[in-house]
Amino acid sequence: MKIHIELIEDDNDEEIVIKTKDITKEIKDIQKFIQNRLKGVKRLVLYKGEEELYVPVENILFFETSEDSVYAHTKNDAYMVKHRLYELEKELPEYFMRVSKSTIINITKVMSIQKNLTSSSLVRFMNSVKEVYVSRMYYKELKLRLHERSYYE
Repeated sequence: MKIHIELIEDDNDEEIVIKTKDITKEIKDIQKFIQNRLKGVKRLVLYKGEEELYVPVENILFFETSEDSVYAHTKNDAYMVKHRLYELEKELPEYFMRVSKSTIINITKVMSIQKNLTSSSLVRFMNSVKEVYVSRMYYKELKLRLHERSYYE
Protein backbone atom coordinates (compact mmCIF):
# COMPACT_ATOMS: atom_id res chain seq x y z
CA MET A 1 0.00 0.00 0.00
CA LYS A 2 1.33 3.42 -0.95
CA ILE A 3 0.69 6.59 1.01
CA HIS A 4 0.70 9.87 -0.88
CA ILE A 5 0.40 13.35 0.63
CA GLU A 6 -0.19 16.35 -1.61
CA LEU A 7 0.19 19.90 -0.31
CA ILE A 8 -2.47 22.41 -1.40
CA GLU A 9 -2.89 26.17 -1.11
CA ASP A 10 -6.47 26.47 0.15
CA ASP A 11 -7.79 24.99 3.43
CA ASN A 12 -11.26 24.64 1.88
CA ASP A 13 -10.00 22.04 -0.60
CA GLU A 14 -8.62 19.64 2.01
CA GLU A 15 -9.80 16.06 1.59
CA ILE A 16 -8.63 12.54 2.27
CA VAL A 17 -9.01 10.04 -0.57
CA ILE A 18 -8.55 6.30 -0.19
CA LYS A 19 -8.10 4.42 -3.46
CA THR A 20 -8.69 0.72 -3.13
CA LYS A 21 -9.66 -2.29 -5.21
CA ASP A 22 -11.98 -3.67 -2.50
CA ILE A 23 -13.57 -2.28 0.64
CA THR A 24 -12.02 -4.57 3.23
CA LYS A 25 -12.31 -4.53 7.00
CA GLU A 26 -8.92 -2.80 7.18
CA ILE A 27 -10.10 -0.02 4.84
CA LYS A 28 -13.27 0.46 6.91
CA ASP A 29 -11.16 0.58 10.09
CA ILE A 30 -8.88 3.23 8.56
CA GLN A 31 -11.92 5.27 7.51
CA LYS A 32 -13.47 5.04 10.99
CA PHE A 33 -10.16 5.96 12.64
CA ILE A 34 -9.74 9.06 10.44
CA GLN A 35 -13.34 10.17 10.97
CA ASN A 36 -13.00 9.90 14.72
CA ARG A 37 -9.72 11.82 14.74
CA LEU A 38 -11.30 14.64 12.74
CA LYS A 39 -14.22 15.04 15.13
CA GLY A 40 -11.97 16.91 17.57
CA VAL A 41 -12.23 17.20 21.32
CA LYS A 42 -15.71 16.78 22.65
CA ARG A 43 -16.67 18.03 26.09
CA LEU A 44 -19.41 16.77 28.33
CA VAL A 45 -21.24 18.73 30.99
CA LEU A 46 -20.70 17.01 34.34
CA TYR A 47 -21.93 17.95 37.80
CA LYS A 48 -20.35 17.87 41.25
CA GLY A 49 -22.72 19.34 43.84
CA GLU A 50 -23.75 22.77 42.55
CA GLU A 51 -20.75 23.03 40.22
CA GLU A 52 -21.11 22.48 36.47
CA LEU A 53 -17.91 21.27 34.77
CA TYR A 54 -16.98 20.95 31.09
CA VAL A 55 -14.70 17.94 30.85
CA PRO A 56 -13.09 16.59 27.64
CA VAL A 57 -14.38 13.06 27.04
CA GLU A 58 -10.83 11.78 26.58
CA ASN A 59 -10.23 12.45 30.31
CA ILE A 60 -13.02 10.09 31.32
CA LEU A 61 -12.06 6.53 32.26
CA PHE A 62 -15.56 5.11 32.42
CA PHE A 63 -19.26 5.77 33.00
CA GLU A 64 -21.32 3.67 35.38
CA THR A 65 -24.78 3.61 36.84
CA SER A 66 -25.22 3.68 40.57
CA GLU A 67 -28.74 3.53 41.96
CA ASP A 68 -30.71 5.98 39.75
CA SER A 69 -27.79 8.10 38.50
CA VAL A 70 -25.00 7.86 35.95
CA TYR A 71 -21.47 8.88 36.97
CA ALA A 72 -18.43 9.73 34.87
CA HIS A 73 -15.16 8.67 36.48
CA THR A 74 -11.89 10.45 35.83
CA LYS A 75 -8.50 9.48 37.23
CA ASN A 76 -9.18 11.10 40.61
CA ASP A 77 -12.88 11.90 40.85
CA ALA A 78 -16.46 11.01 39.90
CA TYR A 79 -19.09 13.38 38.49
CA MET A 80 -22.80 13.05 37.90
CA VAL A 81 -24.01 12.94 34.30
CA LYS A 82 -27.53 13.96 33.27
CA HIS A 83 -27.72 11.34 30.50
CA ARG A 84 -28.62 7.67 30.49
CA LEU A 85 -26.01 5.13 29.39
CA TYR A 86 -27.84 4.35 26.14
CA GLU A 87 -27.79 8.09 25.27
CA LEU A 88 -24.06 8.30 26.01
CA GLU A 89 -23.39 5.27 23.80
CA LYS A 90 -24.78 7.19 20.81
CA GLU A 91 -22.86 10.41 21.55
CA LEU A 92 -19.44 9.15 22.64
CA PRO A 93 -16.50 8.58 20.26
CA GLU A 94 -15.80 5.06 19.05
CA TYR A 95 -13.10 4.48 21.66
CA PHE A 96 -15.83 4.09 24.30
CA MET A 97 -17.61 0.77 24.57
CA ARG A 98 -20.18 -0.85 26.81
CA VAL A 99 -18.68 -3.66 28.88
CA SER A 100 -21.63 -4.52 31.10
CA LYS A 101 -25.24 -3.57 31.65
CA SER A 102 -24.13 -0.70 33.88
CA THR A 103 -20.72 0.38 32.50
CA ILE A 104 -19.15 2.06 29.45
CA ILE A 105 -15.34 2.34 29.37
CA ASN A 106 -12.75 4.38 27.49
CA ILE A 107 -10.63 1.66 25.88
CA THR A 108 -7.70 4.05 25.37
CA LYS A 109 -7.29 4.20 29.17
CA VAL A 110 -7.28 0.44 29.82
CA MET A 111 -4.06 -0.81 31.39
CA SER A 112 -4.95 -4.46 32.00
CA ILE A 113 -7.67 -7.10 32.02
CA GLN A 114 -7.65 -9.87 34.56
CA LYS A 115 -9.63 -12.68 32.99
CA ASN A 116 -11.96 -14.72 35.16
CA LEU A 117 -13.41 -17.81 33.51
CA THR A 118 -16.39 -18.21 35.82
CA SER A 119 -17.54 -14.61 36.21
CA SER A 120 -16.79 -11.04 35.14
CA SER A 121 -13.22 -10.03 34.29
CA LEU A 122 -11.52 -7.10 36.01
CA VAL A 123 -10.34 -4.04 34.04
CA ARG A 124 -7.73 -1.69 35.51
CA PHE A 125 -7.00 1.79 34.16
CA MET A 126 -3.72 3.62 33.56
CA ASN A 127 -2.55 5.96 36.33
CA SER A 128 -5.58 5.21 38.48
CA VAL A 129 -6.64 2.84 41.23
CA LYS A 130 -10.13 2.60 39.75
CA GLU A 131 -11.34 -0.65 38.24
CA VAL A 132 -14.51 -2.07 36.70
CA TYR A 133 -15.84 -5.47 35.73
CA VAL A 134 -16.45 -6.66 32.17
CA SER A 135 -19.24 -9.16 31.78
CA ARG A 136 -18.50 -12.38 29.89
CA MET A 137 -20.85 -11.24 27.12
CA TYR A 138 -18.61 -8.23 26.28
CA TYR A 139 -15.18 -9.68 27.07
CA LYS A 140 -14.39 -11.05 23.60
CA GLU A 141 -15.41 -7.79 21.86
CA LEU A 142 -13.31 -5.74 24.29
CA LYS A 143 -10.23 -7.89 23.65
CA LEU A 144 -10.76 -7.54 19.90
CA ARG A 145 -11.15 -3.75 20.10
CA LEU A 146 -8.03 -3.43 22.27
CA HIS A 147 -5.98 -5.48 19.81
CA GLU A 148 -7.30 -3.48 16.83
CA ARG A 149 -6.50 -0.23 18.59
CA SER A 150 -2.93 -1.28 19.36
CA TYR A 151 -2.49 -2.31 15.73
CA TYR A 152 -3.53 1.08 14.29
CA GLU A 153 -1.78 3.34 16.79
